[in-house]
Amino acid sequence: MRKTAMLLPILAIAGVGLMSSIFIVDEREKALVLQFGQIKQVVEEPGLGFKLPLIQEVVKYDDRILSLDTDTIEVTPSDDRRLVVDAFARYRITDVVQFRQAVGVGGIRTAEDRLSSILNAQIREVLGADQVTSDTILSPQRGDLARRIRANARTSAESLGLEIVDVRLKQTNLPQQNLDATFARMRAEREREAADEIARGNEAAQRVRAAADRTVVETVSQAEREAEITRGEADAERNRIYAEAFGDSPEFFAFYRSLSAMERSLQGDNSTLVFSPDSDFLSEMFNAVRADGLVATDSIGIDIERLREMAPEVQISPDLPEAERQRMEEETQSGSGDAASGVTN
Repeated sequence: MRKTAMLLPILAIAGVGLMSSIFIVDEREKALVLQFGQIKQVVEEPGLGFKLPLIQEVVKYDDRILSLDTDTIEVTPSDDRRLVVDAFARYRITDVVQFRQAVGVGGIRTAEDRLSSILNAQIREVLGADQVTSDTILSPQRGDLARRIRANARTSAESLGLEIVDVRLKQTNLPQQNLDATFARMRAEREREAADEIARGNEAAQRVRAAADRTVVETVSQAEREAEITRGEADAERNRIYAEAFGDSPEFFAFYRSLSAMERSLQGDNSTLVFSPDSDFLSEMFNAVRADGLVATDSIGIDIERLREMAPEVQISPDLPEAERQRMEEETQSGSGDAASGVTN
């Protein structure tokens, strides 16, 4: 019984010692066995490992590809246009011994700080080199610049036991003050282009309006010319008809011309004419009248209806009394009827 009671603590201590001497390395890790800070064993294969309990310790490091985002920095290319650049890198720990010796107990945090400094220095060096302008950085050639940064940073990263897998420029912008100036310049350029387009549009519209106005003037001029020609031809035809109608009877023509002149004289507000007995106007009107009446005129060849259509319309003055107006209208109608019957006969 006493021996059993003594064995139990011994077995417990032995079990604890055994458990503390066993460690497991995952396939995503690498491990170092340290004894009083000195590296005693490197474990790079996954599985079980053993160490001395209480004397040795195990430090594990991630064997996967890790990511690092660098701080935003300003660079000045060869064209002196400042740019704000930040990048990201992919790296992995290739030599855990050298990594431990380089960063000590700081581990991944210390390594990333030092790697970020290396990358920023290479970014400034590559982007600030000759023949590298801001247009080059913003163009598809930025991929070649990123590969140059990676190649230059690999040498420095190897001293940390790291391998840089990839480097990419994440964003490349202008500083805020330069960005505002650039936007203002872009707006001014667009406004200038818009003004040019408006000016060209106004010029084209002016040409169209000028062509339309010229077409209108030409059309109106042509129409007026044709109207004048038609009017002249109509006047000539009218004169020819008058000449044919009145040529056979000069006395009747003189009488009709005097009546027309008198009618035109009475078209105004003045409805009263006073003539002297020896007036040329009356003598011309009644020159064809003789004591025995009008001279006989051969009516053959004279178109009476055409003469009646060309004769001015008789108008009765509205200033006459109503009874006188009715009497004159009756005389006019009866005269028209007598003339019609005379023509028929």
